[in-house]
Amino acid sequence: MLFTHIAYIGIDPTGRSPFTYAALDEERNLLALAEGELEDVLTFVGNFPAATVAVNAPSHVNVGLVRKRLEKQTLTPHSLRGADLRVAEADLRGRGISVSATPSREETCPGWVQLGFVLYKRLAKMGFKQHPHDGAELLWLETHPHACYTALLGQVPLPKPTLEGRLQRQIILYDAGLRIKDPMDFFEEITRHRLRLGVMPMELIHHSEQLDALMAAYTAWVSAKRPHEITQLGAKEEGFIVLPVGELKEKY
Repeated sequence: MLFTHIAYIGIDPTGRSPFTYAALDEERNLLALAEGELEDVLTFVGNFPAATVAVNAPSHVNVGLVRKRLEKQTLTPHSLRGADLRVAEADLRGRGISVSATPSREETCPGWVQLGFVLYKRLAKMGFKQHPHDGAELLWLETHPHACYTALLGQVPLPKPTLEGRLQRQIILYDAGLRIKDPMDFFEEITRHRLRLGVMPMELIHHSEQLDALMAAYTAWVSAKRPHEITQLGAKEEGFIVLPVGELKEKY
């Protein structure tokens, strides 16, 4: 089936399934929220004649830019510890946003990062160009949902695996205009009887990987519809991380 409209798609390779993906239309309605293998994701993406895809995974290994910058400051070898990361990651860490460091060699990267590299290569073969690219209808970009939630909230959110952390993230998405379930309905469904039985309306709250995929999809939407409201961090040689805010605080 070939869809006739554009989609804004978020893909997360960090969860229990190889990939979790979400898709929004131009009005931020939810087109899809699913899990699958690489071929499932690519088949879904290929249904759209125009799409912006945001991936929650590094697009490149680090090429030593942070290390070179520190070495120029004639610091001691001890001070170079932890310098094996990309410029974008160093920037986010400097602002108090915890992010994983990307190694300098692909083979030493975690499995989910290597899955991301495969995904980017396959998207390129399908005709996707790195955002921004004038005239291209198929675009990809790298994002980082935890950094996105932090920037939109103005502070580091509650831990992602917890119920309160998931509720907080779903509220952020709902308030950003995504047509998803209102997380406040969760509280309306809680009764004394249900609490006694330990029966909670968990079907109203998305799990962590879905929330990250939804945030990536929202970032893709903002990059296309409101490009003046995004921030891009990093360096061309190592890839950029795109966040759905116009500016970042110095510290979170």
